[in-house]
Amino acid sequence: MTQMTFARAINSGLRKSLENDPKVILMGEDIGTLGGVFRVTDGLQKDFGTHRVVDSPLAESAIIGTAVGLAFRGYRPVLEIQFDGFIYPAFDQIVSQLAKMHYRTRGTVKLPITIRVPFGGGIGSPEHHSESPEAYFTHTSGLRVVTVSNPQDAHTVIQQAILSDDPVLFFEPKRRYHDKGEVDEGIDPRTALPMDTARVLAAGTDVTLVAYGPLVKTARDAATAAADEGISIEVIDLRSLAPVDFATVEKSVRKTGRLVVTHEAGQHGGVGAELAASITERCFHYLEAAPVRITGFDIPYPSSKLEMHHLPGLDRILDGVDRALGRPNSLSGLEG
Repeated sequence: MTQMTFARAINSGLRKSLENDPKVILMGEDIGTLGGVFRVTDGLQKDFGTHRVVDSPLAESAIIGTAVGLAFRGYRPVLEIQFDGFIYPAFDQIVSQLAKMHYRTRGTVKLPITIRVPFGGGIGSPEHHSESPEAYFTHTSGLRVVTVSNPQDAHTVIQQAILSDDPVLFFEPKRRYHDKGEVDEGIDPRTALPMDTARVLAAGTDVTLVAYGPLVKTARDAATAAADEGISIEVIDLRSLAPVDFATVEKSVRKTGRLVVTHEAGQHGGVGAELAASITERCFHYLEAAPVRITGFDIPYPSSKLEMHHLPGLDRILDGVDRALGRPNSLSGLEG
């Protein structure tokens, strides 16, 4: 076991993938000489060469389009979108080409492309540098969408994404890049927990709290704080946003009778909306209260001075738990 940051854990996972398969190629803006704006790819070009770690032009559509051609020829491109808000110029290539090619060719063509996307807020940056665009891609059939919350998963799941024959969007919570944790670099990604499987992080009996990416840490803090008041929260790290591991969430909700979902993205049409609707359909007779969503607001991303009011924090999540439990909360007032 080695103590390393989230960013370094991804770097280590990328390094293993490059070592294990000569067909793995990294591409992105400033990922080579600079090592990426977040230094996630630091040192990889020096060790593997400019033909394996490629500094691309500042053109996201060209990055994806080039990768589609490379994948046709048997390569496994791993692409970095420098910031979440920069992914939109590549939207056509991702949705119209990458997501549909396997189906369009009746399974004869596979496009094993991994797209790394630093996402979310909490770093004091403006719009286009702090966004949560994941729902656009979870709505697109043919794409796998995953996000991780800790260094161990960062190290393992990036390797699983690269090994997958499906196109994968790998969302990295940028405000967690400097978080540290124990990483076992010897774990075989082929036998580890599959990347499309959710993980129960804390057992509980009163409320199921589902989070992913940057808010998993906040959700665990909420469970600890609620325990001081005698409230038992079961925390689930969703990990895969498409497909969703509904079985794990459903099993938990059938036990607790209550669901709270939290994410940084806006509420309308978000991942939380899909979870709330699907779990209501699957667990209607087990629910003791309507599912609760604690999310970012449905506004363009605010200036950096206001982002912490925009992003769900500990107090807002605990308020959502109170709402699910029928306790006094911000909507009900003191009458409960």
